Amino acid sequence: MNILILSASVRTDRSSHRVALFFKKFIDANQMANAEIIDLQHYQFPIFEERLKFQKNPLPKTLEFAQKIKTADGIIIVTPEYNGGYPASLKNVIDLLNEEWKRKPIAISTVSAGAFGGSQVITSLQFSLWKLQAWTVPVMFPVPKVNETFDEDGNPAEKETIEKRAKSFLGELLWCMEAKKRMEV
Repeated sequence: MNILILSASVRTDRSSHRVALFFKKFIDANQMANAEIIDLQHYQFPIFEERLKFQKNPLPKTLEFAQKIKTADGIIIVTPEYNGGYPASLKNVIDLLNEEWKRKPIAISTVSAGAFGGSQVITSLQFSLWKLQAWTVPVMFPVPKVNETFDEDGNPAEKETIEKRAKSFLGELLWCMEAKKRMEV
């Protein structure tokens, strides 16, 4: 099974990427699946003028990104909350694709510097994904006070507590991935 971890923020000194790094390490250490981080900061996509399927000359990195989403068995989106919403960089790539998101199991981790862990962003993000017929996992992984909860390398301050939550969160994603795989037979 292949899990993509989509690190959504492209800001300088972003903190949400810490959580993406944590998930990569945790999945690898526990041999839960093959895990890869897709970092939107790395791609530096332009604002897309059209969906990929209607682009005449898509950028090679756009095709690469679309293929990674399409072939993933499941996705973890790690997104910060910006003023109650999710970053434009994430909205840009969600709207870029269509069929690639359909029935894709997606688990959402929301992140904030404040005490609510990005909980205000979940509704708008889930709605956008539902419109594309993605399968959002019914468990969240909110991270309040992210700079206190994880260091820059993705190591949790309270390892046992965070890992217990991560195991449950990832267990739900893996269950959905397995269920989808069985339904495709």
